[in-house]
Amino acid sequence: MTTGKALAEIIKGIEVQASSGNSQVTVRGMSMDSRRVQSGDLYACVPGFQVDGHNFAAEAVASGAVALVVEHFLPHNVPQVKVSNVRQVLGLLAANVYDHPSEKLELVGVTGTNGKTTITYLIEKIGIKHGKKVGLIGTLGSRIDGRKIPGERTTPEAIEVQKLLGDMVAEGVNLAVMEVSSHAMDLGRVLGCEFDAAIFTNLTQDHLDYHKTMADYLDAKSRLFSSLVGKKQPKLSILNGDDSSFKMLSQASVAPVVSYGMDNEVDYRAENVQVTSEGVSFAVRSRAGRQDIQYSTPGVFSVYNALAAFVWGVERGYSPGSVAEALTEIPGVPGRFESIRLGQPFQVIVDYAHTPDGLENVVRTARGFTKGRLITVFGCGGDRDRGKRPLMGEAASLLSDFVIVTSDNPRTEEPDQIIKEVLVGISGVDHLALRDRREAIGSACRMAKPGDTILIAGKGHETYQILGTEAHPFDDREVAREELRGLGYG
Repeated sequence: MTTGKALAEIIKGIEVQASSGNSQVTVRGMSMDSRRVQSGDLYACVPGFQVDGHNFAAEAVASGAVALVVEHFLPHNVPQVKVSNVRQVLGLLAANVYDHPSEKLELVGVTGTNGKTTITYLIEKIGIKHGKKVGLIGTLGSRIDGRKIPGERTTPEAIEVQKLLGDMVAEGVNLAVMEVSSHAMDLGRVLGCEFDAAIFTNLTQDHLDYHKTMADYLDAKSRLFSSLVGKKQPKLSILNGDDSSFKMLSQASVAPVVSYGMDNEVDYRAENVQVTSEGVSFAVRSRAGRQDIQYSTPGVFSVYNALAAFVWGVERGYSPGSVAEALTEIPGVPGRFESIRLGQPFQVIVDYAHTPDGLENVVRTARGFTKGRLITVFGCGGDRDRGKRPLMGEAASLLSDFVIVTSDNPRTEEPDQIIKEVLVGISGVDHLALRDRREAIGSACRMAKPGDTILIAGKGHETYQILGTEAHPFDDREVAREELRGLGYG
């Protein structure tokens, strides 16, 4: 909670349609959840996808809300500010409430279909290596100087983003790195944030249940690069020059562009790439010269992730050698090609891959070092892009020797129907459909022989399984360990 500002000061820069009540009332915080309102808060009545925040304003006022942001006036005796779209002003209001924290630290945004979490982790470690106090906001939750703060979304809601950044400033953080999802851009969750640098990973099919078309999906991503303006200078866009979206994003960027890749003419190019079961090694050629890099997570996708982080570090002003050294020291990211080792004579890998491109990448990587059979276990989430389900089946079929299709957060959909849609894409490979994810993982462990690899994809770091609207404890990594122990390992 802040020391407080007058409501009139907080609504500066906001297009207000009308207002009522005392505009000098002191606001000390902000919330869009009536259950979390504290005394002195400004309560934002957000019309949501399922519920309307206007219907909970009475509870918010009873809990201490001193003012409301509304789309229509309500019969409550507190000051009210009427706007055309509450959601679209949340970030700007919150930035005013929490005193524009992004202007007081270095803020890096990472967007793209795959690789966001890994790159934020790598930048965090590079920053720490160079004496920075670092904050992180992303899929695995947030961290302030290493202290974990749980989170529910890749990019939190706008109010939470500003409050987190404010807490970071209060605790002396001078570098923050944030995953910026396409939903976040479309729903205005990072409005009020001034980014110093933005990184693009790649664009492949995902979230078309929300965006409807790939053009809309790309447009949402591009807004991060067209918003690189503000008081702090200079700004920088770091783009994957091998991705087909590169040209469009380069044109959208209002900041200087630096490119990275392996195949095209780019500013930072990876060469002599070596991929093993222990990780990747490659050389980077750029105007800064040549630098060898080693990173502990296998896969060509890991080359791109490490390269993007390396570019940020060098462009930030750190020496290529010290950035490379930081990358060498990073053990890996939870749930990203994570090995489960209990002494079994076969590999077990858990990965978050949940898109066709992501699954193909990890399958291809595992195939590269597997001497025996590659057994792939995966599913597709319910209430999400149905169009990618057969594509996921096709991706798993490419190089796997055996595929087990199972559930992956079916949510309110019927699991068997999801599996049926995945199976449409599977061909030319032995396969099995098992609705129960634990049974699927156990079956893979029981059929594995020395030299085989089991790849369990889709959930990665997640510690829950969403059935209906309820989240139940389930961690692929722990379930794999339990099944392996049941076979006498560990």
